Amino acid sequence: MKIWQKNIDVDSFVETFTVGNDRAMDLHLAMADVLGSLAHTQMLNSINLMSDADLAVVQHELKQIYQDIVAGDFTIEDSVEDVHSQIEMLLTQRVGEAGKKIHSGRSRNDQVLVDLKLYFRSEIQRLVEQTDTLFQKLIQLSEQYKQVLIPGYTHLQIAMPSSFGLWFGAYAESLVDDLEMLKAAWKVCNKNPLGSAAGYGSSFPLNRKLTTELLGFDDLNYNVVYAQMGRGKTERILAQGMSAIAATLAKFAMDVCLFINQNFGFISFPAHLTTGSSIMPHKKNPDVFELIRSRCNKIQALPNEIALMTTNLPSGYHRDLQLLKENLFPAFQSLSDCLEITAFMLAHISVKENILDDPKYDYLFSVEVVNNAVLEGVPFREAYRQIGLDIDNGTFQPSKEVHHTHEGSIGNLCNEEISRMFNEVKAGFGFDKVEKALDKLVK
Repeated sequence: MKIWQKNIDVDSFVETFTVGNDRAMDLHLAMADVLGSLAHTQMLNSINLMSDADLAVVQHELKQIYQDIVAGDFTIEDSVEDVHSQIEMLLTQRVGEAGKKIHSGRSRNDQVLVDLKLYFRSEIQRLVEQTDTLFQKLIQLSEQYKQVLIPGYTHLQIAMPSSFGLWFGAYAESLVDDLEMLKAAWKVCNKNPLGSAAGYGSSFPLNRKLTTELLGFDDLNYNVVYAQMGRGKTERILAQGMSAIAATLAKFAMDVCLFINQNFGFISFPAHLTTGSSIMPHKKNPDVFELIRSRCNKIQALPNEIALMTTNLPSGYHRDLQLLKENLFPAFQSLSDCLEITAFMLAHISVKENILDDPKYDYLFSVEVVNNAVLEGVPFREAYRQIGLDIDNGTFQPSKEVHHTHEGSIGNLCNEEISRMFNEVKAGFGFDKVEKALDKLVK
């Protein structure tokens, strides 16, 4: 039986098709579902829809189920439709009639909505913490190797001198803006939809501000119709935030795959962190970064996938939305894995020094020579023309001293300022408030 079922048996083929992979996906929501029910039942008690005695036994057993989930001792039975049904069934089995009262004033629609937002918040926090770890590693490497010059490229042609300090630092600063994107998703996720019921409110005098406070949300999704419309939109915005981080990782992975190539030879990793060939004994393949690149490119497709699944849906709930979980939920783990292994690999990176001593990089310094002439009073266009002629005639003599002092250049990386920006963005999430609210709820 299903919690919505009356006296009609559902055809098994229809049931299998409509449930699909939802049980497996719903396991991710188990902790969130209990948290939502803990807040909802406190609210029911506050408006006299649940007695103090019933609240006490329900809260106690919900907290026990929560601990079972934390311990990995929770499953969704094959005969049960979803995580919401499983938890309500367990509760009713253990506490009797009081367990049957917890669904007053809510629909499975807003129950799913609040579960998703609570789950999304926890996944965002995990991604932010892992992004922080990677950011700190990039800044450390930027400082460690700031004196080591490498070629800079435009059009994949050697262009001007760069440095490992600039290269590592560039990706660190990219993560600052990526975190801004993820923070926008956090703000959307951190609004409470509970109490919107099936999308049209309830005749019960629900106290929605109480559940907002109990669950640590910053605010409400006030309009009950919009609360339901937020499903799909929330996922798309979150996917866009994730895709921003993924884009940075994919670009970095591509750089690594180039720089580790023997024709570049700028960086290397220990043999045990690369892979070999079945017939070529010399091979040290950057499989880790190739897979990071592909995984992250897949994540960059996620916002479009979600948009296409939801773009022609009218307001109100539609079963199409169930399938969003199958696209989004695995992406959390995939991006998490990519962040973790990128930081791990960087802990073992080796960089080559004296790269620019090779004569093939002499032309990198043409701009330096032009600028030196300008500093001596030669008009820029005249200096540019003369150095161009020297290059054509084969008489160009590079000056390999690099004096870049402005903000963000080789000699002035501004890593402290970049770290300040990152820390300011991270602090704006307000994880402490959420943690305190949820800790209080489950104690």
